[in-house]
Amino acid sequence: MTALIVAHFVLAAFARPLVRRLGARAFLVLALPPAATTCWAFTQWETAASGSSVDWSWAWMPDYGVSVDLRLDALAELMVLLASGVGTLVLLYCASYFSDTTPRLSGFAGNLLAFAGAMLALVLSDDLISLYVFWELTTVFSYLLIGYDSEQRHSRRSALQALTVTTLGGLGMLIGFLIIGQEAGTYRISAILADPPPATTAVHVAVLLVLCGALSKSAVWPFSLWLPNAMAAPTPVSAYLHAAAMVKAGVYLVARLAPAFADVPGWRPVVMIFGAATMLLGGWRALRLHDLKIVLAYGTVSQLGFLTLLAGVGNRDAALAAAVMILGHALFKAPLFLVTGIVDHAAGTRDLRRLSGVGRALPQVCAVAVLAAASMAALPPLLGFAAKESAFEALLHGDTADRWALGVTVAGSALTVAYTARFIWGGFLRKPGVADTPVHRVGPAFLAAPAALALCGLVLGPGVGWTDRLLSAYADAFPAPAHPYHLALWHGWGTALLLSAAATAGGAVLFAARDRVARLSRRIAWPTADGVFGQLLLGLERLSLQATGFVQRGSLSVYLATTLLVMLAGQLAVLIADRPWQGASAPRLWDVPLQGAVAALTCAAALLCLTVRRRMKAVVLAGLTGYGTALLFVVQGGPDLALTQFCVETVSMIVFVLVLRRMPVHFQESVSTWRRAVRIPVALAAAATLGVVVWVAAAARTASPAGAAMVEETAHHGLKDVVATILVDLRAWDTMGESAVLAAAAIGVTSLIYLHRRAEGTAASTGVRGRTAWSVTAEPLTGVPQGDEGAPERGWLAAGATLAPEHRSVVFEVVARLLFHPILVLSVYLLFCAENMPGGGFVGGLVAGLALITRYLAGGRFELAEAAPLQPGLFTGLGLFVSTGVALIGLSDGTVLHAWTYHGHLPLVGDFEFGTPVIFDCGVYLLVLGVVLDIVRALGAKIDRQIERAAAEQAAARGAGPEPGEAAP
Repeated sequence: MTALIVAHFVLAAFARPLVRRLGARAFLVLALPPAATTCWAFTQWETAASGSSVDWSWAWMPDYGVSVDLRLDALAELMVLLASGVGTLVLLYCASYFSDTTPRLSGFAGNLLAFAGAMLALVLSDDLISLYVFWELTTVFSYLLIGYDSEQRHSRRSALQALTVTTLGGLGMLIGFLIIGQEAGTYRISAILADPPPATTAVHVAVLLVLCGALSKSAVWPFSLWLPNAMAAPTPVSAYLHAAAMVKAGVYLVARLAPAFADVPGWRPVVMIFGAATMLLGGWRALRLHDLKIVLAYGTVSQLGFLTLLAGVGNRDAALAAAVMILGHALFKAPLFLVTGIVDHAAGTRDLRRLSGVGRALPQVCAVAVLAAASMAALPPLLGFAAKESAFEALLHGDTADRWALGVTVAGSALTVAYTARFIWGGFLRKPGVADTPVHRVGPAFLAAPAALALCGLVLGPGVGWTDRLLSAYADAFPAPAHPYHLALWHGWGTALLLSAAATAGGAVLFAARDRVARLSRRIAWPTADGVFGQLLLGLERLSLQATGFVQRGSLSVYLATTLLVMLAGQLAVLIADRPWQGASAPRLWDVPLQGAVAALTCAAALLCLTVRRRMKAVVLAGLTGYGTALLFVVQGGPDLALTQFCVETVSMIVFVLVLRRMPVHFQESVSTWRRAVRIPVALAAAATLGVVVWVAAAARTASPAGAAMVEETAHHGLKDVVATILVDLRAWDTMGESAVLAAAAIGVTSLIYLHRRAEGTAASTGVRGRTAWSVTAEPLTGVPQGDEGAPERGWLAAGATLAPEHRSVVFEVVARLLFHPILVLSVYLLFCAENMPGGGFVGGLVAGLALITRYLAGGRFELAEAAPLQPGLFTGLGLFVSTGVALIGLSDGTVLHAWTYHGHLPLVGDFEFGTPVIFDCGVYLLVLGVVLDIVRALGAKIDRQIERAAAEQAAARGAGPEPGEAAP
């Protein structure tokens, strides 16, 4: 089973080269996986028909009880044969329907085959979560297939509409799945069906949510609006997704869960009322439309309502009727869609008012259409007749509600006969006053797929008894009646046959009065579901704009105040209601008095931020709070955390200073005094509440700390630095994810600065680039007579000469030059000593970044370009690549630490170990270095360039104007 599912997706991934090489004939190759699945399903027929099943399970995450379970039983056997068998024929049909020059054909082919794989996995899933995953995959692929012609607005809107409706229903269904799984104690579908959970209120709600997803998928009213609009997709998509596969997923889910939940209050009223309403509304709407595909689309909506009603009734005979009706519907609706595609292809139109005489021009196509249409109209001896009779018989011997549904079913069947006759008359017969439609010849390969499906409907009419064992194996999951119904073409004269004749006669009358029926239908037509959907979207958009305008005021202080107030109210409510401090041990104020002193100074620095009016003072005071936190780490005995905090705080302060160059010196607030007075208490109250919550949480510990186990595990491997080991080994995947988030955030921030080229203004001039740091300037010194220049000036930095004299500091240049390489060596030392001493790739990258920041502060943007000539993205990308590669290697045995370790010896260094944790840390080192360098270039070098450009423009403006004291000419 798994090999067949995987084969669909693997071959779908190769659809592009196949289409590029073979053109439309690539569909013949792409049909191989569903064809193999169909053959495999036939080999399992006897197993499924005997009531047994084929099971497969893979413990994906055994510690969490998460597994992927597949199961082939009788109902799954039926659905696999439909999804794969019809899928095979549709893919073969595509080879004739499309030409080699059809645009975007490779994407369409891959999506269609991938959809077939997702549908196959959906019907085989024996786990609610796995079923939901593949359920949503079918939604995504159907969205791509419906929106195939993305250049057309109608296609885009139809695809989005289908995605919106089915996804919203699917989200509700997911919640229902989770509730059912929790109530039943398992997510295994077969286990839930064998032992359903008690019908509690939670289960009632869950069942309604699951039905919401099923009805939306199967286009049952009020969710039926998306299916007719989905006819914007190519005809093969309509034949497969909207007749045989995707829309059957909801009916399949109802049929799958009905044995366990049909008796839950709310189940039968929902499926029977909405199913009956859908059958009548869809059939009535089909009587006044003129596009052959749209007529079939509303006919499909009507039939889906009928199928939902039968599948949800909840008794054995109705379940058997639902199963055979699912089979019959696929075998007559899919060929009708395919025939419509042939007519459209041959005549260039699907408008039944313009088509005339097509049946005479294309007799073989007309024969196939009549054969499939007769089955849809439930005429003997076709499968549709046997299926409709079984439905009438099941509802006839049911309870009062079933008999009410029987009357609706007979009326819906009459509508089916009417729009079926209208389809054949409009598509193939001659119409008075309309000239015969010119058509071109249709090859046998083009007609083979619909002909095969229609012939199956003809053969299985008399041979419907062949399917009785298989379909009864599913129906026997319900309580058996005294006289169970068995499938056969002829059950003798009876009420069911009389009802079939009445439905046929009623349909014939409606077709004969088609003009008056169409006028009456238009006269009493209420707003269409599509129009209501559009108005709802428009109203939602207006409401969202009003809500956004009310909430998003553009004031950061308002946002912060709102956030703090919500947090304050929530935390206070929990503290007041739960009183978590009761029974908890009294928290300690400090371990040593020095901690209290450092905390008091840190709080004082934070409070002083409220009194300052200069931005630079506020940055310094805010930085002091960070350094105070680092001191607390030092006193507590956390050197790794302290070192990281010191480095982060230093880099942050430098970034703040770089940004403040382009901002006013003083805070400029235009708020009133009372608003400023309100902000301070809100901020202090939120901070005090959060502090109390953390304090209480620390005192309310009930489990033993995990630190001891971490220390023991680390020491077992001869390591001492617990923090570094956790980050690069035990939590390597978390660290990799955090690193990726850091890189994404940095790229996003710097992209706001670089609106054009990211490398703009970062390279030194040609003359500067040609000198080394210790080169002697070749230009004569200004103000010194030629030939008496004296000793040449020594350059301490590579681009120091590019700075204006008033911006240079010789002391700073010398210090920067002397400290640059030692700081880099220190960063490498911190990188490699992390196993047994404080350090690591994150701290090492920050220290290396500080070395580059020092060069920039001393020599400007050209100096930074000389110190780091490579682009920051190279460091960031290489770091992510290394970290991700090591993390993937670690999956071989579940841990990065033991993936690979090298033991070596160097003369001066001594014994050393070099393993994948160190390589992982090297990736973090490169990533952090790239992030720091990117931020410095954006907030430093780029802003320098902007300042220089602004100064040059001002100087040019002054030079063009009159000098001071002069009169303007």
